[in-house]
Amino acid sequence: MQRRKFIQNLGMGSLAFPLANFTGIDKISPSSNSVLIPKGLKKGDTVGIISPSSAIFETAPFEIAKENLEAMGLKVKFGAFVKGRYGHLAGTDEERAQELNNMFRDDTIQAIMALRGGSGAARILDKLDYKAIKNNPKIFIGYSDITAIHLAIYEKTGLVTYHGPLAVSTWNSFSFDHFKRLLFDKEKITFSNPTDKGDNLVQTKNRIRTIQPGEATGRLIGGNLSVLTGIMGSEYFPTDWENNILYLEDVGEQIYAVDRMMSQLQLGGVLGKISGFVFGKCTNCNPGGSGYGSLTMEEVLDHYLKPLHIPAFSGAMIGHIDDNVTIPNGLKAKINATKGSIELLENPVK
Repeated sequence: MQRRKFIQNLGMGSLAFPLANFTGIDKISPSSNSVLIPKGLKKGDTVGIISPSSAIFETAPFEIAKENLEAMGLKVKFGAFVKGRYGHLAGTDEERAQELNNMFRDDTIQAIMALRGGSGAARILDKLDYKAIKNNPKIFIGYSDITAIHLAIYEKTGLVTYHGPLAVSTWNSFSFDHFKRLLFDKEKITFSNPTDKGDNLVQTKNRIRTIQPGEATGRLIGGNLSVLTGIMGSEYFPTDWENNILYLEDVGEQIYAVDRMMSQLQLGGVLGKISGFVFGKCTNCNPGGSGYGSLTMEEVLDHYLKPLHIPAFSGAMIGHIDDNVTIPNGLKAKINATKGSIELLENPVK
């Protein structure tokens, strides 16, 4: 998966928790969970930084992650194993899972942020303490490989989590503005693309494309396409897609692979249940070695979505990009596929 190569230069950190025995972790059943919305952030709160996927091997990303959050007026507490290494992973599966579990149990932590993505988050899903997570709801944020954890937490606990920048992401004014309005100011944001034309007569960057016009409401559920389809068929994949809005993004995938994964969503019954669809950015997704030819990304999306006759659009500011918005996973929203907007219908945090 080229997504790993694309983000291999992203970040890691270190305080200590003891490594617990995993045999006693309580597991709770999915589907019957009511939606939980965590408390919002305020200046002076502490954010725990964990690394549940790939490792980082340089010191600068740790410094950048800490400085990013301190510039927001937040305190930082690194996880016990955030500088660990097991092959390409940031520690063993047990260490990475325990790090996340301890952050949810720690009353001094108000939010949890992944240092980076990469690969490996799915390996710890069966080691997470979902009862502790449900009993200690708090903000959890990250994207890319972190999608596996978002989906598992939502399915097992009903907790709304946040598909958004990592601790070492590019925290420019665009990304931070959305993050602040959402998680500090508790604003019901309407997400829409920048409309800056620059020196051009018309907008040429960050355009949206309407696949099927109209409006739709439902809970936002999704994330990275390849990670999402990678856990299909497991107990950690959401079971209830009826009348929800699926949002997706990816990076470094050849178009034939995107087609295969969209086919998987169709054959698995997901696409036939959703009320609306949003595709963000597929960064560095190209035809690759497709022999005599390739479908375009537009042709792939049109093939699977137009027959559904549901509101759908692509080009949203979601994905492996600098101007990456923070999307609440599991929150009710309304999309306008003609305008290319996502309007939150519930408060994003308490």
